[in-house]
Amino acid sequence: MTAASTHTRKANPLTGNSVVTAERYATGMTTFGSWMDSIEKNSQLFQRHYDEFTPESNDTEILKEYVDKHGVKALVLGTDWCPDVWRGLPVACRVAEACGMELRIFERDANSDIMAEFLKDGEFESVPTIVLYDRDDNYLGHWIERADQANAEMVGLGNIMHGKERGTPEWDEARTEYLTETWNLAEGWRQAQVKELIALLEEAFA
Repeated sequence: MTAASTHTRKANPLTGNSVVTAERYATGMTTFGSWMDSIEKNSQLFQRHYDEFTPESNDTEILKEYVDKHGVKALVLGTDWCPDVWRGLPVACRVAEACGMELRIFERDANSDIMAEFLKDGEFESVPTIVLYDRDDNYLGHWIERADQANAEMVGLGNIMHGKERGTPEWDEARTEYLTETWNLAEGWRQAQVKELIALLEEAFA
């Protein structure tokens, strides 16, 4: 999947009828801790991804420059049952903390009107979705679901589960192997996510 198809650019929604006004943005959760307090499922998985991730110092410096110069801030849509959100939302929170970026987190199903503005391929409510704005609330771009590196590597992981019948010992064994491999690859996916966010900003300010 190409970056263009995964990370859609579109006209600034705030110039139209976007529900993401400055006032609405301000109502979002501001920290990883507030997100954790709000969820009902998979808190250990969210916490593990958060604890294991540190953005590379060079990436942090680049993002901090965008924050300082343009007031870049982020809106994140997520839900607690989705593996992509377990991996991607903690990355967004860690990055925001590291570079001083303002962040607001919204639960997807409770904010379906926001989600409707950032559907993957104009159809799918894929999360996490990370929307970037400048200090004047101008839309800069958005990132959806997972890094291209993860998309490519998950193709091979899918073969682990292929042909296994759910509920059988073979399926359980394959599922365990699949989850182990996703953890082994997770750090690369996290770092790739940060680099793709940087690429969005480079494009927006080119």
